[in-house]
Amino acid sequence: MSSRPERRSELAATLRLAWPLVISQIAAVGQHVIEIVLAGHLDAHVLAAVAIGTNVVMIPLMAMIGTMYATPASVAQLDGAGQRRRVAALGVQAAWLGLLIGLLMLAIVRWGGPFLVDLAGIPPSLAADVTRFLHAVCFAMPAIGLFVACRGVSDGVSMPAPSMVLSLAGLVLLLPLGYVLMYGAFGLPRLGAAGTGYAGAIVNWMQALVYFAFLRFAPRYRGIGWAEARRLRPDPAVMMGLLRVGVPMGVAALMEVGMFSLAGLAIGRLGEIAAASHQVAMSAASVTFMVPLGLASAITVRVGNAAGRRDPAGIRRAGFTGFALVACTQTISAIVMLSAPAWIAELYTGDPRVVAGVTLLLQIAGVFQLSDGLQVACNGALRGLKDTRVPMLLTAIAYWGVGVPLGLLLAFAAGWRTPGMWIGLTVGLTTAAALLGGRFVLSTRRRAAVAVA
Repeated sequence: MSSRPERRSELAATLRLAWPLVISQIAAVGQHVIEIVLAGHLDAHVLAAVAIGTNVVMIPLMAMIGTMYATPASVAQLDGAGQRRRVAALGVQAAWLGLLIGLLMLAIVRWGGPFLVDLAGIPPSLAADVTRFLHAVCFAMPAIGLFVACRGVSDGVSMPAPSMVLSLAGLVLLLPLGYVLMYGAFGLPRLGAAGTGYAGAIVNWMQALVYFAFLRFAPRYRGIGWAEARRLRPDPAVMMGLLRVGVPMGVAALMEVGMFSLAGLAIGRLGEIAAASHQVAMSAASVTFMVPLGLASAITVRVGNAAGRRDPAGIRRAGFTGFALVACTQTISAIVMLSAPAWIAELYTGDPRVVAGVTLLLQIAGVFQLSDGLQVACNGALRGLKDTRVPMLLTAIAYWGVGVPLGLLLAFAAGWRTPGMWIGLTVGLTTAAALLGGRFVLSTRRRAAVAVA
């Protein structure tokens, strides 16, 4: 049992690490919010195109980001074990891996995305603009892979401030650049949905290149072993080690985002207003989700540090402290969504039909705030232990065995339309939170028992 000073110390350490991560996550999703707001004030057709295109992109994007979660978990364990000078060598290989996976995802988005749109039965007039958006935004994928690798190294050694600064800088750059390319200004053509894709890609490349240069040359990173990291060429053995840990994480992330993306594509068949309402509500829910997602990244590092120093009590303390923080933040999010859904909707769009649809969906989102936050927090704790295969199976059961079938049944068979799909999502997230939380409790209890023995 941890003492009160130990719990207070863990709480303080988690908060110091978490708040820049939370801000960087909010800034990252803020880029998507800007895209949706710019599209929403252009017209409902462009908003629907960006909404559907975003749902398509999120599938390979989150698979890539989930796979790259192996980086902060591995770095945190090295740091906890007192092997910080091995971090730079690992970081170089993570950067190569991020670029290679990003190139693969570029191809998937560019050529596979339009096929998925056709398969979903999106109306041809809308599908054309979705395809233009996908052909533009695909160029961001390698940049995002490199950026996530750099972020994993810096966050893993408990230096989250650069991630926060660069994410905020990207947010500031995207607004004017997106406006110019979407609406047409300074003699440039009005590109509509494609404009926001190009703007995002430009900003992502700027962030990634600056982050890698900062990681390599800033004095604060001299202690991570750049002098020892002589091999800057790709090392297949090291990259395969990262993939063994990361691929199950990527599949788990794919299970979750795939659930939401399938929901968005299914809702797209109900018309432009339904698609736009769904995307606006998802955008608002994504903003609040960034708080537990940032906390989950901090939990990964804190649990990883404790695992690296072989401290079972510290692992449990780090995990449960993070869970308590997430429960507090998500309770606040739920209160806001349940009490002011129409006001939130009006921030995104002035279309009264879309506002009405968003208001109802945000009330449902308020209900799943706690379970959504806890499932990502539990996943973060398990990542810190490099426990990835069983959580992958648990998320598959929760999202695709429970959430998706129930949502489709309620939306189409029962005729509840978009609210029915969202109720299915709520049940899937709640199931995931219960299963992953149980996994962490049992896993850490066994570690504590072994340590005592």
